[in-house]
Amino acid sequence: MIQQTCPDCDAPYLCEYDLERVRASWEKHPLVEREKTLWRYHELLPLQSEENRVSLYEPMTGVWPLLGYAKKIGLRHLYVKDEGILPTGSFKARGASVGLSRARELGVRAFAMPTNGNAGSAWAAYAARAQIPALIVLPSDAPRTPRKEMIAYGADVYVVDGTIGDAGRLTQALCKATGVYDVSTLREPYRLEGKKTMGLEIAEQFAGGLPDVIVYPTGGGAGVIGIHRALAQLQAMGRIQGPLPKMVIVQAEGCAPLVRAFEQGEDVSVPVNHPFTSAFGMRVPKALGDFMILKTLRETGGTAIRVSERQIADTRRQLAQDDGFFVCPEGAAAFAGVDVLRASGWLKEKDRVLVVNTGSGLKYTDDAPFDVPQASDVGDFSRFIERVSMRD
Repeated sequence: MIQQTCPDCDAPYLCEYDLERVRASWEKHPLVEREKTLWRYHELLPLQSEENRVSLYEPMTGVWPLLGYAKKIGLRHLYVKDEGILPTGSFKARGASVGLSRARELGVRAFAMPTNGNAGSAWAAYAARAQIPALIVLPSDAPRTPRKEMIAYGADVYVVDGTIGDAGRLTQALCKATGVYDVSTLREPYRLEGKKTMGLEIAEQFAGGLPDVIVYPTGGGAGVIGIHRALAQLQAMGRIQGPLPKMVIVQAEGCAPLVRAFEQGEDVSVPVNHPFTSAFGMRVPKALGDFMILKTLRETGGTAIRVSERQIADTRRQLAQDDGFFVCPEGAAAFAGVDVLRASGWLKEKDRVLVVNTGSGLKYTDDAPFDVPQASDVGDFSRFIERVSMRD
């Protein structure tokens, strides 16, 4: 394994592998015979010794069709990859498991990170597993459920009056002053390698032919980079043939720096001064790896779109009622983006589209409005009775 660094700031961000050696190992020990966890791909992960592995037995996440929503928006083939079943309920478990395993191997004694919520809860859980002290800083208005998780896992948790960018600056100052390991997105390369396993799984799950389009709700964007990176490595190994899927990112209207940069033909984004969205995972004023994300979109023939808060809320409700699928706000944003692309004609009816739902909807319930009427006799159930009678 060779570690590459960013030419602009010398921060490590990529690991390279001997792909021929990996291919030979996979031929000798086929993936189909291995455990159904992300560590089945260990030859393409940065850990040198299995004894340093920090794992909560991360399962391969499922892919299935969403028939109700697909019919509503006019698609024949719409699939979801649901990351909400991973430990701590989001795709962040992938980066935490691989990143903390490598940190342990490097002799890291403590780490610090900024977060909008889910990354913090994941890293706090894996830090507890590894018995490594964790300092986590998040915006004061971030979701309460992940914050409670971090505290339960024993992390030192602080809030700042500002954005994740402000939390990141404070974290970096601490790390510089104390030498504590900074595990911010793309400040070290190993979180990205963990998230790459989404792409490796997708290739296995679509062995008969990759999706035409992969849609990803995007804040920091490591998931987008990771998925494309995995597929490109598999292509180089001869494991997949033909063009790679078009990568599409979706951002919220209140925080869409990457969409703006893509539309203007820029290679990097301009920070958003006052970011806002209910999808906290996408509330990132400027992604550190913006140049890699934009390059990925253009290389694959993909695109970038923005959706409104109303579209996010309505789509979240629609998916729950049409398909029994309670997505996180970020996942709802991605599906709303699919609707927009289908309505515009960018997506064709026959296209095979895969949407990544990055976390469980159950992590975003504390602040959701629920108006539940009280019942005292059968007459109070008139609305339900009317619904049933309309089906007869």
